[in-house]
Amino acid sequence: MVVITGAAGFLGSVLCWQLNELGEDRLLLVDELGAGEKWRNLVKRRYLDFLPKDEFLRRVKADALDLPVRAVVHLGARSATTERDAGFLYENNVRYATTLCRWTLARGARFLFASSAATYGNGEHGFDDDSARLPVLRPRNAYAWSKHRVDQWLAMEGLLDRVASLKFFNVFGPNEYHKGPMRSVALQAFEQIRDAGRVKLFASHREDYADGGQLRDFVSVKDCAAVMAWLLEHPEACGIFNVGTGQARSFRDLATAVFQAMGREPAIDYIPMPEPLRAGYQYFTQAGMTRLRNAGYAAPFQTLEAAVTDYVQGHLLTDDWYC
Repeated sequence: MVVITGAAGFLGSVLCWQLNELGEDRLLLVDELGAGEKWRNLVKRRYLDFLPKDEFLRRVKADALDLPVRAVVHLGARSATTERDAGFLYENNVRYATTLCRWTLARGARFLFASSAATYGNGEHGFDDDSARLPVLRPRNAYAWSKHRVDQWLAMEGLLDRVASLKFFNVFGPNEYHKGPMRSVALQAFEQIRDAGRVKLFASHREDYADGGQLRDFVSVKDCAAVMAWLLEHPEACGIFNVGTGQARSFRDLATAVFQAMGREPAIDYIPMPEPLRAGYQYFTQAGMTRLRNAGYAAPFQTLEAAVTDYVQGHLLTDDWYC
């Protein structure tokens, strides 16, 4: 079976959807549901069993998981970039991942890990996923540091030729509804247009970028799930891989695409960026996609407009928002 941690979350639940679409339902789902709404992401999914994340780790450490496992996709983590408790992040994001990786590889199973494009810091060293460049990266928050630390550990242990670590860029799409302030700008724009008819974007505080002209590599969560499903079937593809479209687009382009998908004329207001954000704000991210393509992944990524239209018209404007 395939084990998916963080399975009730954004990426995890859409990966479950993708695997179900491909006829795979021998899934063990792992997460911490709590009292929130994440459970809704699993309502339509087919799977064998579910375990709370702490119980799953206890069984892994005790070697008491008596199920045949062909792959583990470790997506579970504390993902808030505002988390300040670095000790907690180390235990939850780093030690959990390294323990699970060792256990998985010891059983000859495939291990996929969710890293993050946040590990690139402010981008001064580019967005090249060559593992040789790990020493020059300088993450700018504790969450990004925790993900970077796992990539460093994989490199130091000589495991990058046996696992795949994925640096996801600006992911958006269905099943992100529980994420609160960490929801994508696409979803926040939809809600603003629905409620007020207008969208607020940050003004630029650099002369070389227009207001709303800050650039990100926006990628559909469905495309991310397709990449992970492909990697599960191609264990020879190993190392660190960026997961984005390879094409940076502006926040203004994103907002305009949401207006168009809703059949509205664009109405955008530019507001000052809060002072604490300005010094470290990224004005440009763009995934280098050469390594993933060279590994054999040939499927196209949706354009921004196509992905936004699918999200808005296929989910947000329907009675059922979920995959």
